[in-house]
Amino acid sequence: MQIKFLGTGGAFDAEYRNSAALLEFRGKNILIDCGFSVFATLIEKSLIHRVDYILLTHLHNDHCGSLANLLLYKNIIEKSEKPVIIYPSEQFKMQIRQFLDIQVKDTDKYVEFLPLEQVEGINCIDTFGLHSEGFQSYAYIFEEEDSRIAYSGDLGKPEALFEKLDKLPPMYTCVFHDITFNPENTGHTYYKKLFPYLINCEMFGYHCDPSLNPLDNPIRLVFYQKELLA
Repeated sequence: MQIKFLGTGGAFDAEYRNSAALLEFRGKNILIDCGFSVFATLIEKSLIHRVDYILLTHLHNDHCGSLANLLLYKNIIEKSEKPVIIYPSEQFKMQIRQFLDIQVKDTDKYVEFLPLEQVEGINCIDTFGLHSEGFQSYAYIFEEEDSRIAYSGDLGKPEALFEKLDKLPPMYTCVFHDITFNPENTGHTYYKKLFPYLINCEMFGYHCDPSLNPLDNPIRLVFYQKELLA
């Protein structure tokens, strides 16, 4: 597996672009999230041709805001095969369709849908209400050979993800977790809440303004890891 981040910021961290990543996984190129800055970043870095599959953590604008642009570009400009959206539940698939129908009208013209259960090596964690009250979100776990990547999405309470990881067979695990340095920001995980989990995995923080990183934070930020940036 190889993961490269297209951005590491939150909804209002324009300088750092929306958090999203390209993951090479079992012969697939998977775009994880497609916020409002992602389409432009893919064009700028000449990476848009690599997007075969799309996986969304949730439908806030900083995670799906340029999805329609991406699909239209693939169809009209690239004239390539339709990308495939991997979806973790029928309800979430319906929500994605509703979101896209407003913008592209005929969603099936531009994208295919594939249930997550048909994709080997990916598990989802239903984090409904753990980022935003009453709102659907997901975290994902990817396994290939002897390594594992966990991607939190936006998650105010990390227990759901780590309880799932604890139940899985021992394996080298790298966790990419959204992080906040403001304890009053309950939609994301306050960095100190992640300290107990550092012993069992390698961990990187994202979805934040790195200039606010406290001196006592031992969690490396994706923004400063050049090998993790696209």
